[in-house]
Amino acid sequence: MSKKYYGVIGHPIGHTLSPFIHARLMSLCGIDGEYKIFDIAPDELGEKFNSVLSSLDGFNATIPHKQSVMRLVDELDETAELYGSVNTVHFTDGHSKGYTTDGIGFVEAIRNAGISMGNVVTIVGCGGVGRVFANTCAKQNCKLNILECESALENTKSFADSLNARFGEGVAEVFSTSDFCGESDLLINATPVGMFPNVNACVVGDDVISKAKAVFDAVYNPAETLLVKKARSGGSKAITGMTMLVYQAAAAQTIWNGSEFNSDDIDRLALDCFKELEKR
Repeated sequence: MSKKYYGVIGHPIGHTLSPFIHARLMSLCGIDGEYKIFDIAPDELGEKFNSVLSSLDGFNATIPHKQSVMRLVDELDETAELYGSVNTVHFTDGHSKGYTTDGIGFVEAIRNAGISMGNVVTIVGCGGVGRVFANTCAKQNCKLNILECESALENTKSFADSLNARFGEGVAEVFSTSDFCGESDLLINATPVGMFPNVNACVVGDDVISKAKAVFDAVYNPAETLLVKKARSGGSKAITGMTMLVYQAAAAQTIWNGSEFNSDDIDRLALDCFKELEKR
């Protein structure tokens, strides 16, 4: 089998654990592969897609490229098209196809942690991964509160309208983050707020956190975000996005190479990722 070449794109991207994770996953499956980091600014994405990324066997996309990369690929997987987000691209004989594995990673991560979506899910942020969370939870018949900053409310309301049309009127309601004070069975942070090095930032106030039965923070660096710390101190079950990160990477390897992984391997790798963070 010839050597495979993969990578991850984002901006900024220096914090990423993706090379560490994919190196382990490829090793587990005996794949001879290389995985690199590509820091690509938004205005460079189109040119880099054609000149650099298309020479790879596949790549992952993170903030801020999960939506913009959609217009560049030749084909979209059904789920990626539905969710309006791509985090994995596969090249086959010059043909590019976009997928999203974030939904798989999210569902497996909360299942492993013993967290239920419940009936009411509050999602902060309506970017690429936020839309994946919203669609995933709506498919499970959850009522959604979607929170955004004032400047993004109009686009968020349009997205909520599409959810209501697809899953039933009243499924999704939009609030300004600063105005919301409701209860949640599950509170999700789908923004970069709280990510290293801005570890003292929290996406919502203490009143919202105290009314959440469980918390999922998509941020994975630091190992315990301020949001997760506050939720745990109040007695709520809370996790960061590390296990999700590993599960969605494993799903990408399945797309690229047909690889399969067991839950024990995933759990061990997630723990090793936290240790890797401590070295940085």
